[in-house]
Amino acid sequence: MIIEKYKNQDRTNIQGTYKELKNTFYSNGKLLLTAEYVVLDGAVALAIPTRLGQSLFVEAVEGKEITWVSLDENNVIWFQGNFDRIKLEPIAVGDGERYDEIAVHLAKILQIAKTMNPSFLAEDHGWKITAKLQFPRNWGLGSSSTLINNIAQWAQVNAFDLSNKSFGGSGYDIAAAQNDSPVLFSRNEENHRVETVQLPWQFTEELFFVHLNQKQDSKEAITHYRRTYKKNKVHLDAFSEISKKVASCKTLSEFTSLMSSHEELISSIIDMPTVKKRLFPDYPGLIKSLGAWGGDFVLVAGKEADQNYFRKKGYGTIIPFTKMMK
Repeated sequence: MIIEKYKNQDRTNIQGTYKELKNTFYSNGKLLLTAEYVVLDGAVALAIPTRLGQSLFVEAVEGKEITWVSLDENNVIWFQGNFDRIKLEPIAVGDGERYDEIAVHLAKILQIAKTMNPSFLAEDHGWKITAKLQFPRNWGLGSSSTLINNIAQWAQVNAFDLSNKSFGGSGYDIAAAQNDSPVLFSRNEENHRVETVQLPWQFTEELFFVHLNQKQDSKEAITHYRRTYKKNKVHLDAFSEISKKVASCKTLSEFTSLMSSHEELISSIIDMPTVKKRLFPDYPGLIKSLGAWGGDFVLVAGKEADQNYFRKKGYGTIIPFTKMMK
């Protein structure tokens, strides 16, 4: 760790070096284009890293506490708290018994990281931590996965393992956090596979993302998926094939056909109508759900003029594909 070079110094002189004991970590946001839900059962998924992500600023300070501040995209504090550096527990506030739910989750991540690497946070001083998001928290671009990947870099542990032990999920979001190009991702019970790809799409100017003005609860969506779907290798192979074909297709017509088939198959598996049937039945082009159905962004195929269709319906957050993907 960056502080190692100071560990043998006289403690009376170390205070002056604290300004040098700092580091910055960064992780990309993510969007899952294919194999939502079924990626959990081993299907190959196509995911993209986004231009917007999250930074973690780490600085050694006097004391025995970890002071944590989380900032949103406008530099407004949305969480702050103190933690005991030894116990890695939130320091009580208010009546001395209640802890903020976010603080409890954050402490859990730090505790797991400490278990994975006992030398993590072993130095005899405090820490000032600032987490800075570049995107709104309700966009679903990975406020949790970017945080996990940043903490894993700081703690020098495997981010996939840290994510699995703290939040669960497939791990595709960690793959996107770590790579600056699209990835074909798959996993089984023992490991995961990440293949970076270059999309040969000649039609990205005709793709854009529309935010549905609500944040979907991924845990609830996964619970619904587990309740309605029984693992089927034929289905998983079909989704894997679609993901690979989508990653290599060259025309918008082929892309639209593949993604439309994907939507219908997922719809039948989770027993939910597609977002197009539910919200935009009269839109002539492709509308593809991303991640957990029901919230966050959807991927749309259309001309720039088609964006007015969504604006008139009250969906004002529209981002061109070329400005979203890193």
